Amino acid sequence: MAGGRRMTPAIELANVSKIYRRYGGKQFSTLKSALLQRSILRDLRPNETFPALTDVSFKVTKGTTYGVMGPNGSGKSTALKLVAGITKPTSGTVRVEGRISALIELGAGFHPEISGRENVFINGIMLGLTKREIQERFDEIVDFAELREFIDAPVKTYSSGMYMRLGFAVAINVNPDVLLVDEVLAVGDEGFTHKCLDKFAEFKRSNKTILLVTHSLGLIERFCDEALWLDNGRALSHGDPKRVVGAYLTKVEEGEEKLLAQTTARAIEIASRAPEGDDARERQDQPADPTSDMFQATEGRWGSREVEITDVACLDRDGQPAFVFHSGDPIAVRVKVRASQPVDDFVFGIGLFNADGVCCYGTNTYLEELAPQRLSGEAEATFAIDSLELVEGTYKLDIAIHKIDGFPYDYHRLLYTFRVKSRIHDVGIYRPRHQWTFTPNIAFKPPTDR
Repeated sequence: MAGGRRMTPAIELANVSKIYRRYGGKQFSTLKSALLQRSILRDLRPNETFPALTDVSFKVTKGTTYGVMGPNGSGKSTALKLVAGITKPTSGTVRVEGRISALIELGAGFHPEISGRENVFINGIMLGLTKREIQERFDEIVDFAELREFIDAPVKTYSSGMYMRLGFAVAINVNPDVLLVDEVLAVGDEGFTHKCLDKFAEFKRSNKTILLVTHSLGLIERFCDEALWLDNGRALSHGDPKRVVGAYLTKVEEGEEKLLAQTTARAIEIASRAPEGDDARERQDQPADPTSDMFQATEGRWGSREVEITDVACLDRDGQPAFVFHSGDPIAVRVKVRASQPVDDFVFGIGLFNADGVCCYGTNTYLEELAPQRLSGEAEATFAIDSLELVEGTYKLDIAIHKIDGFPYDYHRLLYTFRVKSRIHDVGIYRPRHQWTFTPNIAFKPPTDR
């Protein structure tokens, strides 16, 4: 029997659905006008329903940390509010064992006109503490919130960060069996965020149950024993956090691929309506090649089209067209061209820009001392990079073919977009290959404990 009790989950959702109703109709200035028009009942009937959760089931074992992830509107916060008892399911059952502390709407019970001190007592009592328990923990709460100097000031004088820190400090000191956390780490400065993470780690070591809703995939991988991926109110995957996060990222990248493909196709279509032939000679305001004026970044296409760029594709390691790459991946830019007549004066150029229009790199075949001899008919040129040493971000390409003197046959300005993804969120543009070394008296925690 005792063994059976140990196996009882701390949190269990069984076939839970939550349907919200939207109400439409007129907005009345007064109740009297609504009653006179006899339409108040008609206008307060739900004209639309939408499911926030549909048939969701999961169990959180006692003493584990369970992460819930997904895009905005996926039902993450609804699931947390159901567990907290803030809202009830439309169907299905929600069961929770033990005292709950919910870091959801921090400081929801705070009154702006009274002091932080008084609000700590009111909020603590709302969370189920006795006055004596609050007195015993009061100094710890105030010190954790870093509000010693302001605790007797009215809460209305607090900044939003101070307000949230105090709410967090009260909720975290309830000593719950089950801690519910909803993206609260977005508040406060980096130092306070680390304190929060340390507190979660302490709870985890104390065998408390934590249900964590977050956009931070790194946090889910680092802290959670299991993870659930919600999308449009449905559970798509659950289990090992690394596997669930990996599946989620794959889905996100598929969506990005589709969007970037559409964006690029649209940009090319619009730019291709530009004038050709002799009109190209009048485009003196445009740079002649990707290395002549890299900072004049205006999207478009121009040139005589005597040699025409017919297709540009970024290829992945398997030689397949792609729009999403990872830092360190190989990438090849394949340029297909067509010459209406053979030419002996030609230069292939390429320019790489970040989303802010800053040139990351530009080169051409003439700069690299490739002297043109002959180009005829349908042809292909490929610019290959073994390792894409770029930080995460969106990048655009200039592709051009022109004469040595710069006269453009066909210039495609910032028409091709691709994205670089990375699990390391460093900054800048270029990521040089590097490594850190330290003397023995410098120590770091293992990644799982950070």
